[in-house]
Amino acid sequence: MTNIELSDFIDLDQYPIHEPESAEYDLVVDAARLGLRSVGCAVIKDFVLPSALQTLGAEIWERKHTTHFSTEVINPYFHFHHHDDWPEHHPMNTFLERSSGFIPGDSWEPSSAMRILFEHPQLARFLADCLEIPTLHPYADPLAGLTANILDPGQQFTWHFDTNEFAVTVLVEEADEGGLFEYVPNIRSDGDEGFDHIQHVLEGGRDGVHTLDLQPGDMQIFRGRYSLHAVSRVAPDSKPRHAAIFAYTEQPDVIGRLERTEQLFGRVLQAHIDAEEARVRSDALID
Repeated sequence: MTNIELSDFIDLDQYPIHEPESAEYDLVVDAARLGLRSVGCAVIKDFVLPSALQTLGAEIWERKHTTHFSTEVINPYFHFHHHDDWPEHHPMNTFLERSSGFIPGDSWEPSSAMRILFEHPQLARFLADCLEIPTLHPYADPLAGLTANILDPGQQFTWHFDTNEFAVTVLVEEADEGGLFEYVPNIRSDGDEGFDHIQHVLEGGRDGVHTLDLQPGDMQIFRGRYSLHAVSRVAPDSKPRHAAIFAYTEQPDVIGRLERTEQLFGRVLQAHIDAEEARVRSDALID
């Protein structure tokens, strides 16, 4: 599917991301910036056209057999082992079920519609403007750059933080029941891990929790490094929830963490091993 234009994916009359000098472009960007500044999240409704959704949905189903599913009991930092140097009643030692799957990046060939949209330079420029940063590059990680998150009936993605500062998702297929995206904006910062509030949420507290009514075609820009977030359990008799995840970085040629890659994809490549040996941390937050 190499002869694909941006207009095949996006309603450019409503979202003219191909015209960054236009007043209409500024309106869309300003609305996204407002959401990101205030609650760490921007939702751009009906961003992907229904016809494009059908194409993306079909590509997910075609590749679903490559999904790495896993069920594990983790804390919000993707640790599954007890920490003796932390109290029992603490986020480091509070473990909840994560049961979900990811279609890895190497399942999407260059000619796929999903990869063409992900790597489109006008989309990257638009997202950079929304995030108020100079430029964005598609995440170079060969497994985690372009993925689809799969929640089959009965599965959930429990409370966690991302290792990347932000993520971009497109809901492709919603569950009949459950599968709701929930988050607590800016629950931690570079100077404060926010353990007390995090523990409150892990124990079922709802203070500060936002629930999004995402619909297929909605694009979400989300600062997941600082905001605790989860996707609620999909009902046992529901259809699955499928979401495309587009990962970008401010610097080129970034590769993901070795341990997190193994957890989410069940394997690592030599590129992950090499990157781990040369890694320099960007912050001191717990992963």
